[in-house]
Amino acid sequence: MTAPSTTFGLSHEARNLHWLLTNLVEEVPGLLSVAVVSSDGLLLLSSDPGRNAEAREGGTDRPAGPRGSSADLATIVSGIGSLTIGAAKLMDVGGVKQTMVAMDEGSLFVMSISDGSLLGVHGSPDCDMSVVAYHMALFVGRAGHVLTPELRSELRASLEAETETETAGSGR
Repeated sequence: MTAPSTTFGLSHEARNLHWLLTNLVEEVPGLLSVAVVSSDGLLLLSSDPGRNAEAREGGTDRPAGPRGSSADLATIVSGIGSLTIGAAKLMDVGGVKQTMVAMDEGSLFVMSISDGSLLGVHGSPDCDMSVVAYHMALFVGRAGHVLTPELRSELRASLEAETETETAGSGR
């Protein structure tokens, strides 16, 4: 998995979030894909933003997250987030802090960020769930207070520009 690479021209806060995501990716073994999703379900930050178009066209042989795309992971994270938030409201048990799904061939972790955004991680079957959860909590603790509406807009625009640049550069 690759970490985000393009931070030129971004604000200090956006560069800091990219650094936090890169640190999460590099520090935790077994992560396949990581995505930060806004409260309205849009991908804000990704461990592999340029692979979305590439993976859809079968142009990669690197290990990948769900269907090889952070956009797909973002969709899954948003859906699980909505489902668990709705369940918590129906049960009247307060807010959802995290959700973990253990599967035969991997794990999915979703953690709430203070502004309603979500951090989602797709892990390999052999990843240590406690290590993943710990590092996700560190990310959320450090990122939660800076995800303002302005920063979310900047991250969306940056991700779209990076994906367009990489798609154009691949000749597709």
